[in-house]
Amino acid sequence: MNAAPIGKPVRMRVGVPAVLAFGSNLGDRAVTIQQALDAVRGEPGIDVQSVSRLYETPALKLDGIDDDAPAYLNAVAVVRTLLEPLDLLGVVNAIEDGLGRVREERWGDRTIDIDVVDYDRIVSDDDPRIVLPHPRAHERAFVLVPWLDADPQAYLVGYGPVADLVKTVDDPVTLWTGPGTDAS
Repeated sequence: MNAAPIGKPVRMRVGVPAVLAFGSNLGDRAVTIQQALDAVRGEPGIDVQSVSRLYETPALKLDGIDDDAPAYLNAVAVVRTLLEPLDLLGVVNAIEDGLGRVREERWGDRTIDIDVVDYDRIVSDDDPRIVLPHPRAHERAFVLVPWLDADPQAYLVGYGPVADLVKTVDDPVTLWTGPGTDAS
């Protein structure tokens, strides 16, 4: 029988919690979000802990809700990651690019959008590429409702329990029940 070599103990890194928000309003929205989630699951250094159900919301543009634009499907994933915030952002941006994301118009229609909403409850605006927590998460039902679904104990640093924040927002969010309303 061979004994294991004696040496330094091996430390397993557990990672830090992070929250990713997914949105899609072009193409087969549900399939695109599933592909994005699968890609996140396949990334080394990211462990998906829980995922919300899909929620449908009207398109939100710079001027407010645009009922003429295709509606969004939204979801949230709670993850643990070994990646630093900018590395995590780079991974989700690469996934967006791989799924056909085009960045022509701020808050424009898109095949997929993946935001880093929270990273280990860090508050930071030191780097313009990533502000933590996401600067508008506390006022967006399309983030808060799915986040609460994925984690009933969710807490947004600087703002409080997500369960309390959900009560303060009024943009419409509906649990999505199937392909009948898909924008193709």
